[in-house]
Amino acid sequence: MNYQLGLIGYPLGHSLSPKIHTAALVACGLQGTYSLFPIHPDNKQGLHNLIAQVRAGEIRGLNVTIPHKQNVIEFMDELTPTAQSIGAVNTIYMRADQLIGDNTDAPGFLSDLRRVIGNRESGIGKSAIVLGAGGSARAVVYALVNDDWHATLAARRIEQAQQLATSFTNYQLSITNIDDLQPSTFDLLVNTTPLGMTPNTEASPLPEGTELSKNTFVYDLVYNPRETKLVRDARAQGLNASTGLGMLIEQAALAFEKWTGHNPPREILFEAVRATRPD
Repeated sequence: MNYQLGLIGYPLGHSLSPKIHTAALVACGLQGTYSLFPIHPDNKQGLHNLIAQVRAGEIRGLNVTIPHKQNVIEFMDELTPTAQSIGAVNTIYMRADQLIGDNTDAPGFLSDLRRVIGNRESGIGKSAIVLGAGGSARAVVYALVNDDWHATLAARRIEQAQQLATSFTNYQLSITNIDDLQPSTFDLLVNTTPLGMTPNTEASPLPEGTELSKNTFVYDLVYNPRETKLVRDARAQGLNASTGLGMLIEQAALAFEKWTGHNPPREILFEAVRATRPD
């Protein structure tokens, strides 16, 4: 079988996904290609036509990124419980003649979080502050609350945070303004905003001079640059910190397994990315 895979989004010029999935194909001994499909936010017909190729079997599977994670939902026959709860799709595939919209961001984040901090006893040291209230925050909050973390949303647009919280009515979510943040009271701080991403590498989601507790683990979903200002500042305070590269790898590997049935070796995927990113 020749696996035709790809990514929908706009723009896609700096995507690492082709490197990751090409390495996965090679590592698993599979034939195929992974293509980029930049579709403008206003091009609904182009989105429909591309997704129709999955339904027709011409494309085996698609990843979805900004700005289409919500836009593709109307074209799906079914959403997985995870995608339904988060309200966003990042993986598309066919199952039993049904076009499925899935979301591997949440399990990808949780898997990588466990890798970098280790598993913790339920209810002990499991308070988290999530910076931002956009689509990425939804996936992170879903992952955390379903792993028995107590999560607090910190955003500058409180209305957006409140809207997100209403999607998780079965869980107790706290809300605060980022500028009023007291991060010393949390075991985990997760940045889901784009602040600090290349080319704005000197930006940070935290106000200048914010002191973090020595027990706080900092996880920044931004993975370009390799070390964000938030991660740099945390490490300068002697804290453990990680960027979101591991989440990127993990969500990609989980999607790849949905499409092919093969579970790619993570270290080879990391190496493929490292080979393209100078320190």
